[in-house]
Amino acid sequence: METLTKNHIQETNTDFEVRSLDAVCVNESHLEHKWWHNLKYLAAGMLFGLLLIKAEVISWYRIQEMFRFQSFHMYGIIGSAVVTGMISVWLIRKFGIKTIYGETVEIHPKKFNKGQVIGGLIFGFGWALTGACPGPLFALIGSGITAIIVVLIAAIAGTWVYGYFREKLPH
Repeated sequence: METLTKNHIQETNTDFEVRSLDAVCVNESHLEHKWWHNLKYLAAGMLFGLLLIKAEVISWYRIQEMFRFQSFHMYGIIGSAVVTGMISVWLIRKFGIKTIYGETVEIHPKKFNKGQVIGGLIFGFGWALTGACPGPLFALIGSGITAIIVVLIAAIAGTWVYGYFREKLPH
């Protein structure tokens, strides 16, 4: 009876172990700070939103130009972000760069699966239809385009639906 119980517990823990491997927060910090330390993230987010607005990344027209292959503007921004990310990851790995609090940064290898292609297609269709990806949603709302609140609600609903059906989806 004890072996059956251990096996049953092991089976239920296996799902937890598999899910923990694909968790996003593998480099989660365990440091605790006062609430006002979060103000730096608010400032960074506001600066990022301002840059998105000034670079016209949140412009529906720019996004439509990109999806119609009429302009290089968005491809240049996305491409420069990818190159910056590649160089940053290379530098972190090469020099063992740590966080500002001295914690090590571990970059775990990712395995490819067909769910990434399906998810990418759904993401792309949503981006093309609404003219907004999740990053600029708050910048759009902050710049006074309140109709995008509907897109934000749809994005939250889509995230909830994914979470609800996650166990039945291919991973």
